[in-house]
Amino acid sequence: MLQFFSKFKYLFITLCVLSIIIVSLIYQALKPKERLLVYEPSMVNAELVDTSIQHIRKYHTIAPFELINQNGDTITEADYKDKIYVADFFFTTCLTICPKMTDNMVSIQEKIKNDPEVMLLSHSVTPKIDSVPRLKAYAEEKGVIDTKWNMVTGDKKQIYNLARKSYLAVKTLGDGGPFDMIHTENFVLVDKKKRIRGFYDGTKEEEIEKLLHDIEVLKKEYE
Repeated sequence: MLQFFSKFKYLFITLCVLSIIIVSLIYQALKPKERLLVYEPSMVNAELVDTSIQHIRKYHTIAPFELINQNGDTITEADYKDKIYVADFFFTTCLTICPKMTDNMVSIQEKIKNDPEVMLLSHSVTPKIDSVPRLKAYAEEKGVIDTKWNMVTGDKKQIYNLARKSYLAVKTLGDGGPFDMIHTENFVLVDKKKRIRGFYDGTKEEEIEKLLHDIEVLKKEYE
């Protein structure tokens, strides 16, 4: 019996290896691929969504926009065409959540700086205060890479409409009036079709790790 097994041991080893490979391939074939949700207004906490769009269940996308970045350049949705990007809302004089959020955006920038598919977009919620020179100084202080990350200012009402009606990111009911102030910790992941694919607490490191993971999951949709 031992001689029999000795004679065919290499055959048995080969069969075992092949069996492991086949089982692994079957497992990979049957394992469902991880895929991110496409968020519609009706799926999101109603407090974060303007009442005019809370009923929408499909086809929601980020609206066209025209804002000015830290270099004085006009930035529109065309600058993010065929890009995955992370959006947030901040202001340079904020002393509460914004510094942590910006630091975490810097961490994301470091991870995606050599990735041509991914960009960042930060909207000032105090655009009259956050002039182009102020944004430029703030961007330089934080080490912003201009080709990866736009910090934008512009028409306040447009920015507030984007926050409530496009990014579904803030609870405050401000409509961009002179005394309005919106404030949110949300980072929003947007895909190449301008659809929302995730929300993350920009003040928490574990949420940033999840965001980075989800970016990789999202990228696989385009492979």
